[in-house]
Amino acid sequence: MSVDPRRVRLIHEAPETKGPVVYWMSRDQRAQDNWALIYALEEAKKRSVECLVVFCLIDHFLGAIKRQYDFMLAGLDETAAILKKKDIRFVIVKGEPKHEIPTFLQTHRAGLLVTDFDPLNIKKTWKKQVAKAIDIPMVEVDAHNIVPCWVVSQKQEFGAYTIRPKIKKLLLEFLVEFPKTISGATDATRALHDFLEHRLEGYAERRNDPTVDGQSRLSAFLHFGQLSAQRVALEVSASKAPRADRDAFLEELIVRRELSDNFCEYNPEYDSVLGFPDWAKRSHDKHRHDRREYLYSMKQFEEAKTHDDLWNAAQMQMVKTGRMHGYMRMYWAKKILEWTRDPEEAMKVAIHLNDTYELDGRDPNGYAGVAWSIGGVHDRAWISRPVFGQIRYMNRNGCDRKFDTDLYISTWLGTGQNRLVP
Repeated sequence: MSVDPRRVRLIHEAPETKGPVVYWMSRDQRAQDNWALIYALEEAKKRSVECLVVFCLIDHFLGAIKRQYDFMLAGLDETAAILKKKDIRFVIVKGEPKHEIPTFLQTHRAGLLVTDFDPLNIKKTWKKQVAKAIDIPMVEVDAHNIVPCWVVSQKQEFGAYTIRPKIKKLLLEFLVEFPKTISGATDATRALHDFLEHRLEGYAERRNDPTVDGQSRLSAFLHFGQLSAQRVALEVSASKAPRADRDAFLEELIVRRELSDNFCEYNPEYDSVLGFPDWAKRSHDKHRHDRREYLYSMKQFEEAKTHDDLWNAAQMQMVKTGRMHGYMRMYWAKKILEWTRDPEEAMKVAIHLNDTYELDGRDPNGYAGVAWSIGGVHDRAWISRPVFGQIRYMNRNGCDRKFDTDLYISTWLGTGQNRLVP
């Protein structure tokens, strides 16, 4: 078997029956470099039955708007075309998974259901609902992380410094080449090659400057599962870019991404103040009645109408392009904490804006990033100050010292043509 059995777990036990293997594609929306699909194909071959792929399309998902649906559907079109060339049937059903997936399985008299791993609560709920309605085995395959989430750790990790050695200990066992089953050029693979050729070299230094085109631009492709993180890691590791650049990128791609999955998998309150560490909860309670110099409504935040032109510029970059530079995301979220009545409101505003406008919103990376900025998750306690308490503080002066904030502001708030690459 080419799929490591540790990457697979049984989530619904039932007697085996003869019938097609169905892969319920959800998080990992690609035909190539997909361990869940590879597992489904191998099981189908072993049983001498057909392998079918089904995707369940719902008309609402955690605040996603037309921008995200268009991006996702374009990727699914590419996936469908690749699967068709391999004579693998791909079907999109519309409606709630708890109804549509069991109906699809019954219609095709399926014998096994395979799906991909996702740590978000809504996806866990869908799977539980489906499992209750079917009478065939159901397995889950972690096709998103290089080291499967449940293998690297069985508990919520404190931070990158605790999960990093666990990942590194297992990385060589899991960072292997995919079997040559399915391949195909997609927008995602073209974006990867563009990064490797033009922006990986110099990444370590350029990635933290919002005024230069120094980031990978791969996050949306990774979020929708159109690109495998394992494929990216293999290609980056094999590149001729300087070691410092490769290491800096792989730290974010592997350790930081998989830490976010760990957070959401083992902390069901990942989008709430209840998910904050105890020291942060105590600090927020102590400072929740501190005077706020500025208070803004959801509408004012959404329309970038604060007193801070740098924050407004970051918000407009996200609204216009579906992306915000990583450094600015931290500043953006921390100022929402500073300009709302309490941390509960800050979480509500930050998650709504991120999930609505970011192409890669509604993702463990986003929830972990907001929780880090507002609730000290994966961080430590700092010197106490008003409103923030012991949460790490960021201010405008720090940004002014780090990069050309005037250029950033004029790009996203000016009336002329943008001078920066989105």
